[in-house]
Amino acid sequence: MKYLFWDFNGTVLDDAKLCYDILNEMLIEEERPTVTFDEYLMIFDFPVESYYAKVYDLEKTSFKELVHTFIERYMPKSLELNLHEGVLEAIKKAKQKGYQNILLSASEEKNLQKQLIHFGIDHYFDAILGTSNVYAKTKVDVALQFIKKHHINTQECYMVGDTLHDAEVAEALGIQIIIYTKGHQHPSRLGQYTNINHFDELLDKI
Repeated sequence: MKYLFWDFNGTVLDDAKLCYDILNEMLIEEERPTVTFDEYLMIFDFPVESYYAKVYDLEKTSFKELVHTFIERYMPKSLELNLHEGVLEAIKKAKQKGYQNILLSASEEKNLQKQLIHFGIDHYFDAILGTSNVYAKTKVDVALQFIKKHHINTQECYMVGDTLHDAEVAEALGIQIIIYTKGHQHPSRLGQYTNINHFDELLDKI
């Protein structure tokens, strides 16, 4: 059995601009310098705490406080967004090609399910793997448990993501990574990996 692991935020869901807008809104409230969208794409990172540390004084404003403020604003607005162009067609075609589509996200599982149900896409995935909290540290452990439970041959797996962290996750899992360049990180940061600029390029890479 072949498996295709999909990141959600920035890969399936086109939410980078929303995350950028909320960041600047929160920075203004804290009377801190705002960033341009290109600057956001250059500083966004995992774990999310290290990204916040680039623009906040975490001794003054706690990481936990920032995360909860962000999620409160992000969740309702995320339901007004669009999926990336061509991503659903790519998921369907991967299925036709014999892949199991697995959603693998650092998002808290209940929030993730709410988004998937809202967009009517939960049934496109053979499994949905989220995390147990909102702090978005890593999704490696969740994926490793899934791989072990299902006795998956990682040689027949790919991961589709939009960040260097997705590449790190894929490496930790022993699977190949394909990076979509229109997510949360600037394309100039992603050049060492196999890139796609549109999802109609994906099927030729797997």
